[in-house]
Amino acid sequence: MRMPCSYDPPLINRIIAFHGHFCPGLAIGIRASELALVKLGKLESLDLVSIVETDMCAVDAIQFLTGCTFGKGNLIHRDHGKMAFNFYDRKSGRGFRALLRSEIQESIMGTEMRTLMKKVTGGNAAPEEISRYENLRSELQYQYMTADLENLFEIQDLETPVPKATRILENLRCEDCGEMTMESRTRRFDNKTLCIPCFNKIEQKI
Repeated sequence: MRMPCSYDPPLINRIIAFHGHFCPGLAIGIRASELALVKLGKLESLDLVSIVETDMCAVDAIQFLTGCTFGKGNLIHRDHGKMAFNFYDRKSGRGFRALLRSEIQESIMGTEMRTLMKKVTGGNAAPEEISRYENLRSELQYQYMTADLENLFEIQDLETPVPKATRILENLRCEDCGEMTMESRTRRFDNKTLCIPCFNKIEQKI
């Protein structure tokens, strides 16, 4: 039995306006956020942290719906290139990892949609190919928005401890460019404190 997204259309329209368009990636983020609140409880009762393993459209929906942001330090990006989303509640210590299952995407995309995507993004698609591609994208969005959450995501137990709360760190002056840099992002080289770009200019391997 399908369990459609529980967010009402006005809220979804606000998410779309925030992101700039509706797409399959945004739908994934909407459903991942919904799963977090289903499993962990109401947002106002949580000290929620999200660790995202991708930088694609889904992350905008997660920011909008969960309130986790880079600025508050409770949205963390791990550049793994995976459609996986970790949610932790610092208060209870509970959390989980949600990995998007590939079955829905593969059943709709297949070779046809991948081929059309290359043509459309490369500017080489005929009008009828663009129309077909848009129809497939809409079908993929629909499937993501109406699938049962546990059929959409593989839910895994946490393998890492809950992230520590954000700390306010000292700023140090880079001894090359002179710019102030958070101390945890500085490097020591030849008895100097350097920011990462200045360190990389000096300590190039090739």
